[in-house]
Amino acid sequence: MQPINHTELSEFLLLGFAKDAKLQPLIFGLFLSMYLVTVLGNLLIILATISDSHLHTPMYFFLSNLSFVDICFTSTTIPKMLRNIQTQSKAITYAGCITQIHFFVLLIELDILLLTVMTYDRYMAICEPLHYLVIMKCHLCGC
Repeated sequence: MQPINHTELSEFLLLGFAKDAKLQPLIFGLFLSMYLVTVLGNLLIILATISDSHLHTPMYFFLSNLSFVDICFTSTTIPKMLRNIQTQSKAITYAGCITQIHFFVLLIELDILLLTVMTYDRYMAICEPLHYLVIMKCHLCGC
């Protein structure tokens, strides 16, 4: 009988950006500020499209959905990275890594789908302006 290794891989080690401890607060502050600007900017777009009745058109409906997906997209990776920078912990569990990759890829695909639908919406508005309101109905956009 041959000896078999039964150890399981339970976590991965993330390398990070800089090993110098002096750069860690700078990197943390830089990424935290970029994350907050991204989230607040997208929230402002969503609130603007909800609050103004003139913006209840298919283009702004898709734009607010794209902003929501972008908030979710950046929220899949950046908080874990900020936590790793702050705590000097460089480990992520196998299940956490798989979950993060799953949502990352899912939100990338949703982002691409929304951009595709938005290009179709603009194509119809430019090339078929008289049929635009018939083709791009509100309940069709919701589907």
